[in-house]
Amino acid sequence: MTDSRTQATTTVRRAGAAEQPFHYPLKREFVEPDWRRLPGFRDATRTEWESALWQRKHTIKSLKELKEALGRLLPDTLLAGIERDQKDRATMSLLVPPQMLNTMNLEDLWNDPVRRYMLPAYDDREPEWPSHPKAQRDSLHEADMWAVEGLTHRYPTKVLAEVLSTCPQYCGHCTRMDLVGNDVPQVEKHRFEVPQKTRYEQILDYLRRTPQVRDVVVSGGDVANLPIAVLENFVSQLMDVPNIKDIRLATKGLMGLPQHFLQDDVLKGLERLAKKAHERGVDLAVHTHVNHAQSLTPLVAKAVRRILDMGFRDVRNQGVLLRGVNNSAEALLELCFTLLDHAGIMPYYFYLCDMIPNAEHWRLAVHEAQGLQHDIMGYLPGFATPRLVCDVPFVGKRWINQVKEYDRDKGISYWTKNYRTGIEPDDPEALTRRYEYYDPIYTLPESGQAYWRAWRARS
Repeated sequence: MTDSRTQATTTVRRAGAAEQPFHYPLKREFVEPDWRRLPGFRDATRTEWESALWQRKHTIKSLKELKEALGRLLPDTLLAGIERDQKDRATMSLLVPPQMLNTMNLEDLWNDPVRRYMLPAYDDREPEWPSHPKAQRDSLHEADMWAVEGLTHRYPTKVLAEVLSTCPQYCGHCTRMDLVGNDVPQVEKHRFEVPQKTRYEQILDYLRRTPQVRDVVVSGGDVANLPIAVLENFVSQLMDVPNIKDIRLATKGLMGLPQHFLQDDVLKGLERLAKKAHERGVDLAVHTHVNHAQSLTPLVAKAVRRILDMGFRDVRNQGVLLRGVNNSAEALLELCFTLLDHAGIMPYYFYLCDMIPNAEHWRLAVHEAQGLQHDIMGYLPGFATPRLVCDVPFVGKRWINQVKEYDRDKGISYWTKNYRTGIEPDDPEALTRRYEYYDPIYTLPESGQAYWRAWRARS
């Protein structure tokens, strides 16, 4: 007898590797670029190249030295643009180690992402709005929040110790351009007034008297410019403060001058700190600052591995979102996977570029950053997916989607906070006030740009 019932056919779907907007594995070869391609360094031996002393001695400090290093690879138009920028726009002087110069695309320096923020040219800058009308030298008001000179107490349980005002390299977008580096025609830098030894004593004394602080970021400047004996002594004393449980050493030098962290005396000093941190139950980590995958090389990975092997809690990356450098999901994902797969560095934060003078061409609008956060989700492990944040003046870090209100027409975002900074202990409105942040004006619709042109005319 034939069964009249219709037999259902079951189709089994099997998941597989689908075509994606971003392709993994990475295509870029992880190698140390050949420094001999640089005319000024073609005779450098491997021993010299891997020497921190040699790198510092040959760091580019002037247009003349830049021309000598790059020779015919430096277009005359770019040289002229950098020269004009140094005279009319730059907030930081030239300082580029050979290691960092060697990671640039020498075949197309005009469009190279590392060049764009390490050697800015006048032509790169936004012509109508080189600075936002609300830009400030100390855009985060860190000095306003100094508990003692050089110690910013902004967050309830965390402080920032600015232990020096120099770096192994100067980035054009430096948020501390008010204090860090040499004077330039546009900016006469502020200087620490208290002698270093006294300043460190005052910082330590404040921390001993302030038990609610558990977390210290040791920065500057860059700790790679601090003699290891001085750094070791200061950090060791931090560990002796009972309430300090987390210490983070901030250094872009780990990427720009990895040779420093491969020196015997530096490694021995860091190893002693790691041992003491373990004994005291203190988490000791390194925070570095990498903005593009090109900057990561085997020498960087070697230095990171030595640091991790001696017992540091982590090496984390805090980058900055910069137009023309990493403002695409592809660039961010390539950087994050290179950090993880090759360098042993944990992606951590990417900040919106701060509202310092002459930084508009680098800055992204809040909605652009929100789009980037959306587009990088799902590719990386959750623990290694960086948070994109806005460092709001008088507030601090806020995830890019924590914006309370957002006027897209005028480019004004409004933010709130849940704690008081050190300068507003008695302010009854501190926790209810809306704090403003501003998009680059050229990203606004014409009506919004007209608003700011009228605002400028009235000012």
